[in-house]
Amino acid sequence: MAKRKKRRLRFEPPARPVRPGLVTPMRQVPSGIKRPDYALTGTPGKTIGEPVKPPDVIARMREAGTLARKVVLRLGEEIAPGVTTEHLDKLAHEMTVEHGAYPSPLNYTGHPNYPKAICTSINEVICHGIPDSRPLEDGDIVNCDVTVYLDGVHGDHSETFLVGDVDETSRRLVDVTRQAMYAGIGAVRAGAKVNDIGRAIQDVAEKAGFGVVRDFIGHGIGETFHMAPSIPHYYDPRATTVLEEGMTFTIEPMITVGSPRAVMWDDGWTATTEDLQRTAQFEHTVLVLDGGAEILTRLPEEEQPYLPSSESTGVPAGS
Repeated sequence: MAKRKKRRLRFEPPARPVRPGLVTPMRQVPSGIKRPDYALTGTPGKTIGEPVKPPDVIARMREAGTLARKVVLRLGEEIAPGVTTEHLDKLAHEMTVEHGAYPSPLNYTGHPNYPKAICTSINEVICHGIPDSRPLEDGDIVNCDVTVYLDGVHGDHSETFLVGDVDETSRRLVDVTRQAMYAGIGAVRAGAKVNDIGRAIQDVAEKAGFGVVRDFIGHGIGETFHMAPSIPHYYDPRATTVLEEGMTFTIEPMITVGSPRAVMWDDGWTATTEDLQRTAQFEHTVLVLDGGAEILTRLPEEEQPYLPSSESTGVPAGS
């Protein structure tokens, strides 16, 4: 779930049909599951934890990241024309609580608070689309953004899926967005700067003829859902924070066919491209290492290609 920069653009109603459907009431979480501090009121407490995480927090984040990855992969198995995003949300909610975790977006602070377990962003929706009764259509693309709160920490991961027979431009957009995310992860190592990440992402996207959204950015994560450091997905000369071993944050570029500027729906959450052309997103939670990075939102058997060179376990597979 992206961190939003503090700039709001004028709302303009969509001119093509990604329309809001019926949103069902907020689902309940069993009482025995540990909740983040905003779960009841929607208001987070003060920021907990430091950008550099101790080993015990990192160990727990691996577990939360693995669960987030499992949920995203399970949702991918369900993606097909006719499936509603409400169905995807119900599946994600149930799978999350079955594993003893809380769906991090549920009741997260906003105007109004977020009502669902995941975000589902279709076609021109950049991020934070609210699951509803709209069926996926043949030719759509849809991002499923999953964050889980497990054992006191969050794991945040998303992937964009193709729905049925998708046009070549959209396929290329999805492929380039995945490449851009990995280019950003490849720039992570202790001693690098935050804007090295954005530069790498922007280079991949713009060389392919696509735009990079600036209104939403990656963020530090751990015991707190959104915290320092902020991670722009474009080169920002002001983003000079030096990465330190033990930092954890998301890299989640949103790449566009046309304009990268965002407009907001009146639900307070859904952001679309201003020209209503398509956009895609991929996201991993990463750990800064001396000489590389570890992807925390991975299954234990999946490759870790950005570890220090002596420890690398291959090239990225899939998402």
